[in-house]
Amino acid sequence: MPERAPLPADYAPSSEAWVRDEVEHYERTGAAWGGRPVVVLRTRGRCTGLLRKTPLMRVEHRGAYAAVASRAGADRDPAWYRNVLADPHVELQDGGVVHALTARELDGAERAAWWSRACTVFPSYADYRSRTRRRIPVLLLEPRCGAPHSGEGWTTPDCGGPDGRPHP
Repeated sequence: MPERAPLPADYAPSSEAWVRDEVEHYERTGAAWGGRPVVVLRTRGRCTGLLRKTPLMRVEHRGAYAAVASRAGADRDPAWYRNVLADPHVELQDGGVVHALTARELDGAERAAWWSRACTVFPSYADYRSRTRRRIPVLLLEPRCGAPHSGEGWTTPDCGGPDGRPHP
């Protein structure tokens, strides 16, 4: 997959007030409301091309992150999920660090393992699953070797593994 330019600087806040408010709070304080383990996913809007930001529960394991497209058990996928399908090159802010990552949707045993991790971090996911007829997508966000980036708090993985992927 060809490398995309860095995400745009022009930010289009969410039309959903709770998303806007939580992103603003997180960026101002470095923490989520109520001390929940949250990260902020940054995507390119598939229709607008503008920067979009979405708070998600922090599900991290060995340098990779899961993004659970639960939408609190609604029968429609969240807009951010469709943005990621259109352009899997994303950024993720975890505290004061921003990671350049590539997303891919999980299935099979790998999905089951990450779903279990997600439910351990945020048990409400199990309830959300019972509310919807759709299969809640789980995406894996993995470090992107050599991703263009700048600024304090950025990370780039060591891409010297035998398969060109980051070292574990």
